[in-house]
Amino acid sequence: MSKLLKVIAGGLLLAATTLPVSAATLKIASLAPDGSTWMTEMRAAGERIHAATDGRVTVKFYPGGVMGNDTTVLRKIRLGQLQGAALTGSELSVMYRDSQIYSVPFLFRDDAEVDAVRRVVDPMLREGFTAKGFHVLSITGVGFAYLMSVHDVRNREDLQKGRVWVPQNDAIAEITFREGGVDPIPLPLSDAFTGLQTGLIDTVATTPTAAIALQWHTKLKHLVDLPLSYVVGYVMLDQKAYLRLSEADRAAVDAEFAKGAAKIDAANRSDNQKAFEALQEVGLEVFKPDAEEAALWRDVGKRALDKLVADKAFSAPVLAAIQQQLAKLRAAE
Repeated sequence: MSKLLKVIAGGLLLAATTLPVSAATLKIASLAPDGSTWMTEMRAAGERIHAATDGRVTVKFYPGGVMGNDTTVLRKIRLGQLQGAALTGSELSVMYRDSQIYSVPFLFRDDAEVDAVRRVVDPMLREGFTAKGFHVLSITGVGFAYLMSVHDVRNREDLQKGRVWVPQNDAIAEITFREGGVDPIPLPLSDAFTGLQTGLIDTVATTPTAAIALQWHTKLKHLVDLPLSYVVGYVMLDQKAYLRLSEADRAAVDAEFAKGAAKIDAANRSDNQKAFEALQEVGLEVFKPDAEEAALWRDVGKRALDKLVADKAFSAPVLAAIQQQLAKLRAAE
């Protein structure tokens, strides 16, 4: 072998021994703004994954909707341009109907009920996503959504006068508002702020942290202090991309995302409380319905659930598991 060939062969051997084996890059898109609690914890999880796999797995995040809205992101996953996404249940409901089941209006009374139900039902939702070709890395609680509006909303009649936004493809929100006599305006999440700016919409249902993170609070003046629904977010990977990782690397990815999700769950509860107070400090007027008015709102939620069940909007076993767990909890009170 010539001296030149020996040098080349030696260089190739050195490269082979120093480069990660079966290196993989997982590109994950999100609508969450950069700098948010979610992005901070997920980036930290990505760094831990890179270290735990000796550089074999790199996680790249694309926050703030730079990869497009939810429909575009899911299409890019199918095309292999992205390997995963972080989206809410409503954004994923077209692909998997049970993904937004926690958002049934007035389903939960408090965080304790959320925790008890999720311990039983989260594994069922993971199995449902697997059947659709996705591996769930984490399910995190975004928090309770509240009605917020440009106009004062003290009853259903006030709400019926507004231009109410619902996330595109969110069947639960659409049916709920229609049961309340409202004809909602569906828009992608990425278009909602523009809608508030132009007056296309003037009322939204969202969490306090999202209202601030997405800058919606700059266009809103009133908040109804009655938790409407519970929002969850999913981080998921295309199953094929996940299975291309080695067993050890899959375990590292799962473990680090689970750690990140636990931190996000805890932080979101604290952040939502602080954000609720911050919204009042910047001038949003808070109205808390009395017991009679709250009961009327909850009746709308019950009618919406009845219609959703009649329309088979959810799989029966998942809904039954939630209802059984809630009944058990409330019977023990």
